[in-house]
Amino acid sequence: MVRLTKTLVDGMEAAAKPYYVSDDDVRGFRVRIFPSGTKSFWACYRTGAGTPRRMSLGRYGAITCDEARRLAKVVLGNVAGGEDPVLERRTRRNSMRVSELCDLYLADMKKGLIQGKRGLPKQDSTIATDIGRVERHIKPLLGTRLLRDLTATDMRGFVRDISRGATAATQKTKPRGKSIVRGGAGAARRTFGLLSGILSFAVDRGHLDRNPALGVRRPADGQRTRRLNGEEYKKLGDAIRAADEIECWQVVVGIKLIALSGCRLGEIAKLRWSEVDHAQGCLRLQKTKEGQSLRPIGDAFMFALSEAPKSSSEFVLPGVGRDGYFRELGKGVKRLAQGAGFVDVTAHTLRHSYASVAGDQNFSISTIGAMLGHTSGGVTAKYVHHLDSLLRAAANQVANQILAQMQFRVCENEQAKAA
Repeated sequence: MVRLTKTLVDGMEAAAKPYYVSDDDVRGFRVRIFPSGTKSFWACYRTGAGTPRRMSLGRYGAITCDEARRLAKVVLGNVAGGEDPVLERRTRRNSMRVSELCDLYLADMKKGLIQGKRGLPKQDSTIATDIGRVERHIKPLLGTRLLRDLTATDMRGFVRDISRGATAATQKTKPRGKSIVRGGAGAARRTFGLLSGILSFAVDRGHLDRNPALGVRRPADGQRTRRLNGEEYKKLGDAIRAADEIECWQVVVGIKLIALSGCRLGEIAKLRWSEVDHAQGCLRLQKTKEGQSLRPIGDAFMFALSEAPKSSSEFVLPGVGRDGYFRELGKGVKRLAQGAGFVDVTAHTLRHSYASVAGDQNFSISTIGAMLGHTSGGVTAKYVHHLDSLLRAAANQVANQILAQMQFRVCENEQAKAA
């Protein structure tokens, strides 16, 4: 009776061709001797269908006879339970990894095959944001993992890691630019939403049977409640007047346009003259987070808009010394807010404050949503077109109230234009 031991295996000599020596103690456990003298352990078996299989357990020297015997017992025990370990190993080797899935998803997204809001292809800005979240959060944490191995526990760990800042880093993006990745609950929530969408994409493409992110709780979405009150609007107005002498005109005009319209920072920074409809009193924005969007605007906005010098640029706020739009508006808004004594006021605060002033004047949620360009609440493009006059009046009333709280008068804007 042959039992593979160190003494026996050490004494086995190489031959002209590879050959096996079987262990009689564990049926299917063998050692293979190659002409080079290398020896390796194998587990040999037949599947339920009678197909012969051989599974390598490791090279002799890297593992001992006793270790190989234990591995063989595990493998052959699984076979007895109806499994096929060799097929399982091949499947794992051929399984897609999370990084490969992300690359497929991003490729389709760039081709316009991934739909965003309203069933439309994602905007360029959204694509850039998604690429950043994939490269800075998803791939570093899960990129090497096999799709088939992902579990709900992995998803919860992913959220937890981003929330505690495991992916925080400062990365150089261009010669004079950098990206600061901080993580946190907000980043975890948004990135997990993207990951869930990517895994649903994998299910649709047949790479997964079920999305492991389903049912996993996301971090609470911190609702932004900061708004400006009447006294704070006055301070902001004072800061804007003081900034006329020290800031470029794009910042001064830009912050007024945001405050008087409730538009997003990017919507004002990239606003084109062709999108301003003076006759109808609205902005016909071609690219926003919601796709094309119609925004009613008041007379106060139009007067603020008249302070922007006309130039050959297609943008209302052209870039300084180069083509394109003014890219420093966000920083300018932050400087003006700090000049007014605020440390927590951003362009989004002005948008939220605009909505709050509208709420103070008892406008309905659907009306406020339409003024802000929201797609929720049953507000559709068709609905907005039917309410042009009503929304224009509402926008006029809200903008005039904000203008009054900042202690600006329409005539000031007219005088600025004349000067």
